[in-house]
Amino acid sequence: MKSIITFFVLILSSPSFSQGKLSDFKKNKLIFRDDFDSLSKRWIIETPAHKNSKVFAADGKLIIDVAKGATVWYDKKLAGNYIIEYKRKVIVNGGVNSRLSDLNNFWMASDPKNANLFTRTGVFEEYDNLNLYYVGMGGNTNSTTRFRRYGGNERRLLKEYTDKEHLLEANREYRIAIVYYNGESKFFVDGEEYFSFNDTVPLMGGYFGIRTTYSHHEIDDFSIYSLKAR
Repeated sequence: MKSIITFFVLILSSPSFSQGKLSDFKKNKLIFRDDFDSLSKRWIIETPAHKNSKVFAADGKLIIDVAKGATVWYDKKLAGNYIIEYKRKVIVNGGVNSRLSDLNNFWMASDPKNANLFTRTGVFEEYDNLNLYYVGMGGNTNSTTRFRRYGGNERRLLKEYTDKEHLLEANREYRIAIVYYNGESKFFVDGEEYFSFNDTVPLMGGYFGIRTTYSHHEIDDFSIYSLKAR
Protein backbone atom coordinates (compact mmCIF):
# COMPACT_ATOMS: atom_id res chain seq x y z
CA MET A 1 0.00 0.00 0.00
CA LYS A 2 2.84 2.38 0.87
CA SER A 3 4.42 1.96 -2.61
CA ILE A 4 1.07 2.70 -4.29
CA ILE A 5 0.63 5.90 -2.26
CA THR A 6 4.18 6.96 -3.11
CA PHE A 7 3.49 6.32 -6.81
CA PHE A 8 0.46 8.63 -6.80
CA VAL A 9 2.33 11.33 -4.87
CA LEU A 10 5.05 11.29 -7.51
CA ILE A 11 2.47 11.66 -10.29
CA LEU A 12 0.77 14.59 -8.58
CA SER A 13 4.05 16.37 -7.85
CA SER A 14 5.60 15.83 -11.31
CA PRO A 15 5.65 18.55 -13.99
CA SER A 16 2.58 18.57 -16.24
CA PHE A 17 3.39 18.01 -19.90
CA SER A 18 1.11 17.75 -22.93
CA GLN A 19 1.82 17.11 -26.58
CA GLY A 20 0.67 19.52 -29.25
CA LYS A 21 1.23 20.80 -32.75
CA LEU A 22 2.36 24.26 -33.73
CA SER A 23 -0.60 24.43 -36.11
CA ASP A 24 -2.94 24.14 -33.10
CA PHE A 25 -2.19 27.78 -32.29
CA LYS A 26 -3.66 30.51 -34.49
CA LYS A 27 -2.10 33.94 -34.68
CA ASN A 28 -4.18 36.98 -33.85
CA LYS A 29 -2.51 40.42 -33.81
CA LEU A 30 1.08 41.27 -34.61
CA ILE A 31 2.84 42.62 -31.52
CA PHE A 32 6.31 43.14 -32.96
CA ARG A 33 8.34 42.27 -36.03
CA ASP A 34 11.98 42.88 -36.81
CA ASP A 35 13.72 42.18 -40.13
CA PHE A 36 16.97 43.61 -38.72
CA ASP A 37 17.58 46.22 -41.38
CA SER A 38 19.24 48.01 -38.46
CA LEU A 39 19.61 47.38 -34.75
CA SER A 40 16.30 48.52 -33.28
CA LYS A 41 16.14 50.43 -30.00
CA ARG A 42 13.61 47.79 -28.94
CA TRP A 43 16.55 45.50 -28.07
CA ILE A 44 18.54 45.84 -24.85
CA ILE A 45 21.96 44.20 -24.98
CA GLU A 46 23.69 42.74 -21.94
CA THR A 47 27.16 41.37 -22.67
CA PRO A 48 30.48 41.63 -20.85
CA ALA A 49 32.90 44.05 -22.50
CA HIS A 50 35.48 42.15 -24.56
CA LYS A 51 37.55 43.01 -27.60
CA ASN A 52 36.16 39.96 -29.47
CA SER A 53 32.50 40.56 -28.62
CA LYS A 54 29.96 42.45 -30.70
CA VAL A 55 26.20 42.52 -31.20
CA PHE A 56 24.92 44.28 -34.30
CA ALA A 57 22.61 44.08 -37.32
CA ALA A 58 23.91 43.33 -40.82
CA ASP A 59 22.45 41.93 -44.05
CA GLY A 60 19.00 41.69 -42.48
CA LYS A 61 20.17 39.64 -39.50
CA LEU A 62 20.91 40.17 -35.84
CA ILE A 63 24.49 39.05 -35.22
CA ILE A 64 25.55 37.92 -31.74
CA ASP A 65 29.27 37.19 -31.92
CA VAL A 66 30.55 37.10 -28.34
CA ALA A 67 33.42 35.73 -26.30
CA LYS A 68 31.74 35.74 -22.88
CA GLY A 69 28.03 35.39 -23.45
CA ALA A 70 25.12 37.76 -24.10
CA THR A 71 21.44 38.31 -23.52
CA VAL A 72 19.54 40.44 -26.01
CA TRP A 73 16.20 41.45 -24.48
CA TYR A 74 13.05 42.62 -26.25
CA ASP A 75 12.27 45.68 -24.13
CA LYS A 76 8.48 45.28 -23.78
CA LYS A 77 6.94 43.03 -21.16
CA LEU A 78 4.77 40.26 -22.63
CA ALA A 79 1.58 38.95 -21.05
CA GLY A 80 -1.44 36.97 -22.17
CA ASN A 81 -1.20 34.34 -24.90
CA TYR A 82 1.46 34.78 -27.56
CA ILE A 83 3.85 33.12 -29.97
CA ILE A 84 7.45 34.14 -30.65
CA GLU A 85 8.92 32.94 -33.95
CA TYR A 86 12.31 33.47 -35.54
CA LYS A 87 15.14 31.79 -37.45
CA ARG A 88 18.52 31.15 -35.87
CA LYS A 89 21.83 29.68 -36.90
CA VAL A 90 24.99 28.86 -34.91
CA ILE A 91 27.92 29.91 -37.09
CA VAL A 92 30.99 27.69 -37.07
CA ASN A 93 33.43 29.10 -39.63
CA GLY A 94 36.81 29.25 -37.92
CA GLY A 95 36.12 32.67 -36.41
CA VAL A 96 37.40 33.71 -33.02
CA ASN A 97 34.07 32.83 -31.35
CA SER A 98 33.20 29.78 -33.47
CA ARG A 99 31.78 27.26 -31.03
CA LEU A 100 28.81 24.97 -31.55
CA SER A 101 26.82 25.68 -28.41
CA ASP A 102 24.00 27.50 -26.63
CA LEU A 103 21.01 28.33 -28.80
CA ASN A 104 19.26 29.60 -25.68
CA ASN A 105 16.10 31.54 -24.81
CA PHE A 106 14.56 33.22 -21.76
CA TRP A 107 10.86 34.10 -21.61
CA MET A 108 8.41 35.42 -19.03
CA ALA A 109 11.46 36.78 -17.22
CA SER A 110 11.12 39.13 -14.25
CA ASP A 111 13.18 40.13 -11.25
CA PRO A 112 11.26 39.50 -8.00
CA LYS A 113 13.41 42.09 -6.21
CA ASN A 114 13.61 44.82 -8.84
CA ALA A 115 10.99 46.26 -11.20
CA ASN A 116 13.82 47.04 -13.63
CA LEU A 117 14.99 43.77 -15.15
CA PHE A 118 17.81 45.25 -17.20
CA THR A 119 20.54 45.62 -14.59
CA ARG A 120 22.93 42.81 -15.48
CA THR A 121 26.14 42.51 -17.50
CA GLY A 122 25.35 39.34 -19.45
CA VAL A 123 27.19 36.88 -17.21
CA PHE A 124 24.97 33.79 -17.07
CA GLU A 125 25.04 33.30 -13.30
CA GLU A 126 23.63 36.80 -12.78
CA TYR A 127 20.23 35.54 -13.99
CA ASP A 128 19.95 32.75 -11.40
CA ASN A 129 17.62 34.72 -9.11
CA LEU A 130 15.06 35.64 -11.78
CA ASN A 131 11.65 34.16 -12.43
CA LEU A 132 11.58 32.80 -16.00
CA TYR A 133 11.35 29.85 -18.36
CA TYR A 134 14.59 28.83 -20.06
CA VAL A 135 15.59 26.51 -22.87
CA GLY A 136 19.27 25.85 -23.40
CA MET A 137 19.53 24.03 -26.74
CA GLY A 138 22.96 22.54 -27.31
CA GLY A 139 24.30 23.76 -23.99
CA ASN A 140 27.52 22.64 -22.33
CA THR A 141 29.39 22.64 -25.65
CA ASN A 142 26.50 20.93 -27.45
CA SER A 143 26.01 18.03 -25.06
CA THR A 144 22.61 18.86 -23.50
CA THR A 145 19.29 20.44 -24.44
CA ARG A 146 17.40 21.45 -21.31
CA PHE A 147 14.17 23.11 -20.23
CA ARG A 148 14.12 24.84 -16.85
CA ARG A 149 11.81 26.95 -14.74
CA TYR A 150 13.62 29.54 -12.65
CA GLY A 151 11.93 30.71 -9.47
CA GLY A 152 14.01 33.02 -7.33
CA ASN A 153 17.18 31.03 -6.67
CA GLU A 154 15.70 27.67 -7.75
CA ARG A 155 16.54 26.43 -11.25
CA ARG A 156 14.15 23.52 -11.69
CA LEU A 157 15.05 21.09 -14.47
CA LEU A 158 11.84 20.05 -16.25
CA LYS A 159 13.23 17.94 -19.07
CA GLU A 160 16.55 17.15 -20.75
CA TYR A 161 17.80 15.60 -23.99
CA THR A 162 21.31 14.35 -24.72
CA ASP A 163 20.68 12.51 -28.01
CA LYS A 164 22.12 13.83 -31.27
CA GLU A 165 18.68 14.53 -32.76
CA HIS A 166 17.98 17.20 -30.12
CA LEU A 167 21.43 18.82 -30.22
CA LEU A 168 22.81 21.41 -32.64
CA GLU A 169 24.22 21.15 -36.14
CA ALA A 170 26.77 23.73 -37.24
CA ASN A 171 25.54 26.38 -39.69
CA ARG A 172 22.02 24.92 -39.85
CA GLU A 173 19.15 27.40 -39.83
CA TYR A 174 16.53 26.46 -37.24
CA ARG A 175 12.96 27.78 -37.05
CA ILE A 176 12.27 28.45 -33.38
CA ALA A 177 8.76 28.94 -31.99
CA ILE A 178 7.90 29.63 -28.36
CA VAL A 179 4.22 29.44 -27.43
CA TYR A 180 2.74 30.71 -24.19
CA TYR A 181 -0.96 29.89 -23.81
CA ASN A 182 -3.00 29.94 -20.59
CA GLY A 183 0.01 29.15 -18.40
CA GLU A 184 1.43 26.49 -20.71
CA SER A 185 4.79 26.95 -22.41
CA LYS A 186 5.80 25.08 -25.54
CA PHE A 187 9.10 25.14 -27.42
CA PHE A 188 9.19 24.06 -31.07
CA VAL A 189 12.16 23.51 -33.38
CA ASP A 190 11.37 23.27 -37.11
CA GLY A 191 7.76 22.56 -36.19
CA GLU A 192 8.63 19.72 -33.80
CA GLU A 193 7.66 20.10 -30.16
CA TYR A 194 10.74 19.66 -27.98
CA PHE A 195 9.24 20.80 -24.68
CA SER A 196 5.85 21.50 -23.14
CA PHE A 197 5.03 22.50 -19.57
CA ASN A 198 1.66 23.38 -18.07
CA ASP A 199 2.68 25.35 -15.00
CA THR A 200 0.47 25.00 -11.93
CA VAL A 201 1.75 28.39 -10.74
CA PRO A 202 2.37 30.09 -14.10
CA LEU A 203 4.48 33.18 -14.62
CA MET A 204 1.89 35.71 -15.78
CA GLY A 205 4.08 38.35 -17.41
CA GLY A 206 7.70 39.00 -18.26
CA TYR A 207 10.38 39.67 -20.84
CA PHE A 208 11.82 37.62 -23.70
CA GLY A 209 15.56 37.35 -24.20
CA ILE A 210 17.78 35.74 -26.82
CA ARG A 211 20.57 34.15 -24.82
CA THR A 212 23.89 32.54 -25.61
CA THR A 213 27.37 32.05 -24.20
CA TYR A 214 30.74 32.05 -26.00
CA SER A 215 29.58 31.53 -29.62
CA HIS A 216 28.48 33.21 -32.87
CA HIS A 217 24.78 33.34 -33.83
CA GLU A 218 22.62 34.81 -36.60
CA ILE A 219 18.94 35.64 -35.98
CA ASP A 220 16.44 36.44 -38.74
CA ASP A 221 12.68 37.01 -39.36
CA PHE A 222 11.71 37.74 -35.77
CA SER A 223 8.03 38.19 -34.86
CA ILE A 224 5.68 38.13 -31.89
CA TYR A 225 1.92 37.60 -32.28
CA SER A 226 -0.92 37.36 -29.83
CA LEU A 227 -2.89 34.11 -30.12
CA LYS A 228 -6.56 33.51 -30.77
CA ALA A 229 -8.62 31.69 -28.18
CA ARG A 230 -8.87 27.94 -28.78
